[in-house]
Amino acid sequence: MSHDSPPRGVSASQPLGDIRRPSSLDQIGLGFMCGLEIHQQLATGKLHSRMPSRLFDLKIDEIPAQWNRNNRRLRATQGEGGRVDVAARFEARRNRSFVYVQSPNAGLIEMDEAPPLGHDSKAIDATLTIAAMMDAKPVPVLQAMRKTVVDGSNTSGFQRTTLVATDGILTTETGEVGIDVICLEEDSARKLDTRSTEHGEVVIYTLDRLGVPLVEIATAPDVQSPEHAQETALALGTLLRDTRMVRRGLGTIRQDLNVSLACGDRVEIKGCQDLDWIPRIIRLEMARQLHLYRLANDLRQEANLPELPTDRRDDQIPTENRVAKAASARIPMELHEVTGLFDNCSSKMVTDSLARGASVKAAILPGFANRIGSKEMDEENSQLPRLGRELASAAKLAGVAGIFHSDELPAYGIEATEVEAIRSDLGLVEADAFVLCVAPEWQADLALESVITRARKAYHRIPQEVRNVVIRKGSPEDGTTTAMRPLPGGARMYPETDIPTLTLEEQRWSDIQANLPLNREQRRDRLTAYEISQNQIEALIGAELDDVFATALEGGPCGCPPLPAKATASALLDNTREQIAEGTGRTAEDVPWPVLTLSLHAREQGIITREGIVPMARTLWQNGPSHSETEFKNRLEWFTTQAEEAGFTPADTSAVADAVKAVITSRADFITERGMAAVGPLMGMVMAELGGSADGALVSQILREKISEILKD
Repeated sequence: MSHDSPPRGVSASQPLGDIRRPSSLDQIGLGFMCGLEIHQQLATGKLHSRMPSRLFDLKIDEIPAQWNRNNRRLRATQGEGGRVDVAARFEARRNRSFVYVQSPNAGLIEMDEAPPLGHDSKAIDATLTIAAMMDAKPVPVLQAMRKTVVDGSNTSGFQRTTLVATDGILTTETGEVGIDVICLEEDSARKLDTRSTEHGEVVIYTLDRLGVPLVEIATAPDVQSPEHAQETALALGTLLRDTRMVRRGLGTIRQDLNVSLACGDRVEIKGCQDLDWIPRIIRLEMARQLHLYRLANDLRQEANLPELPTDRRDDQIPTENRVAKAASARIPMELHEVTGLFDNCSSKMVTDSLARGASVKAAILPGFANRIGSKEMDEENSQLPRLGRELASAAKLAGVAGIFHSDELPAYGIEATEVEAIRSDLGLVEADAFVLCVAPEWQADLALESVITRARKAYHRIPQEVRNVVIRKGSPEDGTTTAMRPLPGGARMYPETDIPTLTLEEQRWSDIQANLPLNREQRRDRLTAYEISQNQIEALIGAELDDVFATALEGGPCGCPPLPAKATASALLDNTREQIAEGTGRTAEDVPWPVLTLSLHAREQGIITREGIVPMARTLWQNGPSHSETEFKNRLEWFTTQAEEAGFTPADTSAVADAVKAVITSRADFITERGMAAVGPLMGMVMAELGGSADGALVSQILREKISEILKD
């Protein structure tokens, strides 16, 4: 089948496009639609437990032995409508159990052994602030809902989600993008490891992240192109950061893409962390949907079934029911035991698995020969879409490593004689294909049942599902995706009865609107009033330090007199807080800003040397009086006394001059040889002579003056 033309016997009105060149696909002609979902962690405590939102960056083998571990199994239950959600039903069939590692910031609520508390007030305000910045309309009453989640990532079996606002607008250079909903929800537990046993998978989670508040923002399908999706994600991320109410760092923001073509259907793609990859991920999904649409019509034509319309809105339920019935008849849910045919197999993977008690099971796919496909690359070095990857994704959801299918055999140590033996044993004709799975019998059965179900769906449009970007070594492998689970239905949501509703008072919303954070352009305009470079302006904004900088220059915090612009900018951008936190067992974010500003003030007033800023700030932080309970002058007096005792009081000018004279006298030849280039090396000698008590700027000034005088002579 050609990659840019309709299937055999299908009308020429079918959508065109060469899937080998995804960048050439015409989004307008293909009926492209796209929206984004952004999940951003808020910089507050946990949403319903008042536990701190601290994350412990530990791997499974680094977890302290004293942290409790709890074993659980989760089951899918009916929603209030009397139905079990399709995604929940699927997860329940995966035969998995869960181990929860209880971190220090996880208590009875995280373990689902105590009822949740009401919404964290700061998290509500942060979400309302975000809504106001996008001109969204808040809902009058906040009602927490339970969203069924049985993949183990929530101990309760559901995620708590609260609708906060609707109908907002995000402005981008390409055009306005509607904001459909803004929600506040709990983040999930963090997966540490997955282990296979003969009884099923065991998934290990840590609860440090569970309950961290997330703002969820879902756009309308107003994204005009794959490139516009990238622009929209960047604009949303910038707006969120401008609030100064969100967490930063890897994993604190997640972008999901909702993508469809007219000839396909809606697919949610997760794992789009790198914004630069978004256009490519979308275009590869467009190619996948186009390929599978063509395959569906190819299969339908071969089976004398009605052609699939080019637009899903034209689908007829009676027709699709007829096709589904025909597909089920052509591909019966029958599994075959073929283990005995592999007694002398050359594949080490097969023989090792059989030695561990695995079985080899087979499923027949009549009429699918040469339609499953083997690995090929497009012109941009990404894997071309093929049914084989879809079938493998379906099988992997049962926990198996993969499958073998007849379009790619003989290979992987399975020889031609074994392929022929299988075809003979199963009674296949030339047009038929088969799929093999090597795994414990229960798992092989589940995997192949999923394969058959997915093969039947190949006669229809792509299934609505959640997919995940394929990651290798922390980055997208090539922009392609694999299936995760079916797209959830409406049955997964029902009211949370343990949390009372919260009426949004008009005054609260008015106060939020009247005190909105500055946007990016306003922040730039504010900083241009200070005597710092454009590079420093962009660096301060990028590091989200511009508010701290402006406060320090205006006077404060906690009573500190105004600081000079250049010195303050340099201190903030030189990662001074990280240096202060070094060796304390805590992070830079734990260092209070008043500690740094007081230290900078002391340096500008000549109370301490430049070299004393970090060690004295650390002393103040760990052992000094509280900035919230002690007046500034008293803290400064304490600081001055400590600096004298620690030897960080600057030497006077005469002492510096004497030290410079002594060093110059001893290194006269070196000065003659190097000229002004001798300043740097001699600086260290002078500082050593003064025992580190000198001001570096003063030493440099006097040293340069004296060397200049020598060189003139």
